[in-house]
Amino acid sequence: MSLKLRKIAFLLFLGLLITGCGSDSNGIGMGTLSVSLTDAPACGFEQVNVMVSKIRVHQSASAGENDGGWAEITLTPPRKINLTSLINGALDDLGQTPLPAGHYTQVRLLLIANSQGQPLNNSVVPTGGPETPLDTPSAVQSGIKLIHEFEVSADTLVDLVLDFDACRSIVQKGNGGYLLKPVIKVIPMIVSGKIVGNIDPTLLDDHPVIFAEQEGNVVKSTVPDSAGNFILLPLQQSSTVGNYDVVIVADDHATAMIQSIPVTAQGTTRISDSTNPISLDDSAAHTVSGTVDPVSAEATIRALQTFSAGPTMEVRSVSANLLDGGYTLTLPMAAPSLGTYAGSLPIPLTADPSLAGTYQIEASADGHVTQTADVDVSGGDAVQDFTLAP
Repeated sequence: MSLKLRKIAFLLFLGLLITGCGSDSNGIGMGTLSVSLTDAPACGFEQVNVMVSKIRVHQSASAGENDGGWAEITLTPPRKINLTSLINGALDDLGQTPLPAGHYTQVRLLLIANSQGQPLNNSVVPTGGPETPLDTPSAVQSGIKLIHEFEVSADTLVDLVLDFDACRSIVQKGNGGYLLKPVIKVIPMIVSGKIVGNIDPTLLDDHPVIFAEQEGNVVKSTVPDSAGNFILLPLQQSSTVGNYDVVIVADDHATAMIQSIPVTAQGTTRISDSTNPISLDDSAAHTVSGTVDPVSAEATIRALQTFSAGPTMEVRSVSANLLDGGYTLTLPMAAPSLGTYAGSLPIPLTADPSLAGTYQIEASADGHVTQTADVDVSGGDAVQDFTLAP
């Protein structure tokens, strides 16, 4: 074949390739969905293991597990993932799949339940304890349903992160067992950024945790590495959801908050560094304990504080025990400190003495009216019981 004919043949082939690329057999443009998994720190556990088998997506929020129209990312073989390893910005790539262009509204994460034999598919390892089965409700086998709307355009990649909050997802059953009550957010990476910083290394032995919050609700949390560095990722850009407050807690120390921190898509906002690390005042601690009725409500209890300057922060939270509804929160007595992000370091932190040892304790559960009570632990341990009305 002559050089001219070979060029013509190549151009015809290229034209056919371009025409077919990005479309399915019905001429609908095709995009690609990529899904990753990350986690918040799992309080009180060395490991939280889940066996992931599939991620399914559908254009209808009401689609059932047996309806048509599902697209899937299948992990072959299914993967046992230790969620506690996915902190400080770490992501576990679960895979990708082509998707017809369009509007999608439902994501499902499918786990494989434990069987009678070993090894365990889903388990926890409490700090200093043995591996223990993690019970997964029957609904988990059909997929943890996550309502999240996203758009797929032809020839584009949609990158979603499933942010699995292991600490809030593990409920103690009271008989030594644990139940998975999944708390998962779906976050698009394309419109997300991160907040980074350093804490004083002297805090590292006191179990520090760093929260990104909005209006007193935890959005993301992490723990620092061995040098005191921390990364809060992914966080949706502030132009979409507003600025963030970062709250730092540690055992035997007062709490600190830095408010009004902006996040830009694909950007990094630094709030401290190794020269100007965040430090916390020493503090003794007392407990708030009690019970939440009904036990079957699977309640969450939070300790909140509202600064004189306005912002509210969550300091600690815990799930009520499923055996007796009991809970215990250990809270600092010393005054918390507040700083405001202004774009330069260091960020000054000023204590608010009016809040020393005083908290608003909140009990909430799905299908029940949330209750709150003002509690003062400055003089010793306190007891606060709740009865939640439907």
